[in-house]
Amino acid sequence: MSDLTHEGTLDTLDKPDTLYTTPCIDILQRIFGYKNFRGEQESIINHIVNGGNAFVLMPTGAGKSLCYQIPALSRDGIAIIVSPLIALMQDQVATLNELGVKAIYLASNQDSVETQRNLSQIHNQQVKLLYVTPERATSSSFTHFLHNIKISLFAIDEAHCVSHWGHDFRPEYQKLHTLVRTFAHVPRIALTATADHFTRIDILHYLHLKESKQYSSSFLRDNLVYIVQEKNDGKTQLLNFLAKHRHACGIIYCNSRSRVDQLTEFLQQNSFNVRSYHAGLESSIRTANHYYFLQQNNVIMVATVAFGLGIDKPDVRYVYHFDMPRSIDHFYQESGRAGRDGMVAFSIVSFGFKEVLELSKIIIQSDMDELKKKYELTKLKKMLQYCDTVECRCKTLLQFLGEASDNCGKCDNCLTIPDNVDATTTVQKILATIYKVGQKFNTSHIVDILRGKASINVQIWEHHKLSTFGLCDTMNAKELRRIIRLLYSRSIIDIDFTTNNIKLNDKALSILRGLEDIYLPQMTQEIAKLKHAATTKYSMRTMWLRAELEERLYQEILKFRHEIALAHKTSHHAILSDKSIYEIVTQKPVTLTALGDISGIGQIKLARFGVMLLNIILKF
Repeated sequence: MSDLTHEGTLDTLDKPDTLYTTPCIDILQRIFGYKNFRGEQESIINHIVNGGNAFVLMPTGAGKSLCYQIPALSRDGIAIIVSPLIALMQDQVATLNELGVKAIYLASNQDSVETQRNLSQIHNQQVKLLYVTPERATSSSFTHFLHNIKISLFAIDEAHCVSHWGHDFRPEYQKLHTLVRTFAHVPRIALTATADHFTRIDILHYLHLKESKQYSSSFLRDNLVYIVQEKNDGKTQLLNFLAKHRHACGIIYCNSRSRVDQLTEFLQQNSFNVRSYHAGLESSIRTANHYYFLQQNNVIMVATVAFGLGIDKPDVRYVYHFDMPRSIDHFYQESGRAGRDGMVAFSIVSFGFKEVLELSKIIIQSDMDELKKKYELTKLKKMLQYCDTVECRCKTLLQFLGEASDNCGKCDNCLTIPDNVDATTTVQKILATIYKVGQKFNTSHIVDILRGKASINVQIWEHHKLSTFGLCDTMNAKELRRIIRLLYSRSIIDIDFTTNNIKLNDKALSILRGLEDIYLPQMTQEIAKLKHAATTKYSMRTMWLRAELEERLYQEILKFRHEIALAHKTSHHAILSDKSIYEIVTQKPVTLTALGDISGIGQIKLARFGVMLLNIILKF
């Protein structure tokens, strides 16, 4: 085999190295406790084990980590894993250690004694996986250190961070090109859950993977139930949802720190177990809240997108966007943090036109170049179109991600199809008003004119004299704003987000001239109630429990998991995932052999906890 500690040349980037014979399926079953590989996992793993390079686009929860963890255990040397967050590295390391795999991380939160101990273990070849941040990975001292150890592979997790077109750009990721050039003979794998066309180009360019094998899995998350609701007293809507899922773990995303603080206080007043996370909190508080989130079964984390990259908690049962996300990429990544264990989970978006205007303003006022601003506004509009669609949510989402799909049969639109009504006359009144005011005014001004409200601005501009003044006086402001939002979502009108002024386009003129009718979805209170009730079909209780004895067994195992996790100072899912508990509760294994067939219980866990679990099961 080539000397992996010396510099290589880029013309050998993807040539297989020596074949390794450690059976990967044996590692999967014996250590990780899974019977079979999923999707393209086996092909990816074999490619890396045999010395190839790869780019892997695989949805959250599909098992990306195994694509580098198993090759790391199969190949000689130590695997270097580049990960963006210390908290994520800590959790991954703790989970691997519970499986009997020697993994460590190097980070700024470690003191000199711990750092020296870790370095000593690396030199003594006692470590198989080393996790580092991109900042450390690209430092000259770390590069020099790597020349003295045998490297089995490089894994760049959350690889979309390399691209300024992506949704979590980290400039340090672009510096990784120096590392991969220096160790060009070392196989490397870049992984991400989301990457549009431009982001993928950047990943392949900066990480020198253009000639490498590319794997792209389906974006379908068929265990997720997608729900969207127009915001109408958002806090009450949130409480109505949480009432059905009080004992489940979930994440609630907000677009601002102040909203996070307000919502956290509101939920605490309503007796929910809740923590908050945003960049304005002290680092020690964020760390403590993150750790608490990982440790608890029924905690709610209210957060900004700062609580983001690589949240490794499989048993999150819902992700609730209290405010609309700013792009499909953001939404897919964030909603994908629910149901990583493959069990039923929920993605809920609560949205309104106000949020579209607020997010657009943030983009316009940012220091991005004009091309990037236009790109971000386009992505925001696609997110609005997802929210406003009357088609299957899952199908629409996958279409935006470049993948065809059938209807899912379980999202809110599949379960309760909104009625389309002829809105041509009302829309013509709106478009005529926009035209008559010279396309120089915003939504509020247009609504005031149509409702016959002689506001100060309306009087100053003498728009109370327009022929359309008061033509929609029987409609409330919310109804008119909703229609204007739908017209923008359907690209019938445009908005200049520097002023929020509404403008007409070719589609608008066709309707205004009576050449085309327009039908819009009706959103009555009755339809909203039906959409809300539709989630009952997928309630948490029906997912778990079928009898009183099973509920008692379930609670007993939860208690056991909590106690062991505290004793081992690790997360609950590192001990037993929700999926493992579900199989134990429903299958009730009574021998160690049968318990070893439960998903996620490998030989180490069986040896550590097997007898204790059987004693609990046999009581019922």
